[in-house]
Amino acid sequence: MISRRNIRVKVMQTLYTLEAQDSTVKPGEPVRILQKHFDQSRQLLTYLIYFITEISRYAETDSRLRASKHLPSAEDLNVNIKLAGNEYLWKMLEDDSLKKAQEADKSHLQDNKELIRKLYLQLVVTPEYQQYLAIQGREKKSEKEILEYIFSELMIANETFTAHIEELFTNWDDDGEMISQIVASYISKPGSVNFQEIISREKLDFAKSLLTTVMDKKEVIMDLIRPKLKNWDAERIATLDMILMQMGIAEFLFFETIPPKVTINEYIDLAKEYSTPQSGQFVNGILDNIHKELVKDEKMHKTNFKAN
Repeated sequence: MISRRNIRVKVMQTLYTLEAQDSTVKPGEPVRILQKHFDQSRQLLTYLIYFITEISRYAETDSRLRASKHLPSAEDLNVNIKLAGNEYLWKMLEDDSLKKAQEADKSHLQDNKELIRKLYLQLVVTPEYQQYLAIQGREKKSEKEILEYIFSELMIANETFTAHIEELFTNWDDDGEMISQIVASYISKPGSVNFQEIISREKLDFAKSLLTTVMDKKEVIMDLIRPKLKNWDAERIATLDMILMQMGIAEFLFFETIPPKVTINEYIDLAKEYSTPQSGQFVNGILDNIHKELVKDEKMHKTNFKAN
């Protein structure tokens, strides 16, 4: 589910955190920080799905509150609660993996009843919701589409909701697009996500290996970088640029299945997005130069770090 690009971002952030620390890095601390980043991705995913289910279930709450008025109107007594019985919704609510994730992340399920109520009230006046209620019985297509509408239009396209998410999850800017794709896939097929393994074992191994390789082989890597900084003051180079170059060279030397061109392009993009306006060009120039030198000197053997 989590892409290689997203993994590189989390490794980059972990290395940046460690670089900024004044204290000595404790054994196991880098991997713990990295794992925390992946936990945040799971928490964001869990929270978004939780919100979909709570908005949908609010139909019953709305019905109960309106019926309990001192003088309920005929409309108050006849609130349509079809949404609360949505088949896709109940598949989500019965998903054991989701239940475990929500239990583990209970502290992140904030007191948000008022926002849930507001979004539900926005939903019930939309043509899409009225069209959903007008369909007799439960068509799979309409059952799925109303939940997709709640997520894409009522939540993600809603500035109030995204501001709420940004306040709770510092990883929204990094993970938002990827997690939204996972949510959309999950709506189509509830039960298809293992929330206890949001990142595959293979990709987690890659993330940990990339992190530890950059740290353990830092001097080897810096020996390649320093000669290329003749016209640059190493102390003035952006910390993120240096980290991205170190990661790129680690991939050149120790990750045999990743083509160098892919590595260079990935780190150019990350430099453009996360560092300074000039960083993309700078990182590109250094990595491309080192890559050509390694090829020329026949040092580009792509050895596997685990074997060293």
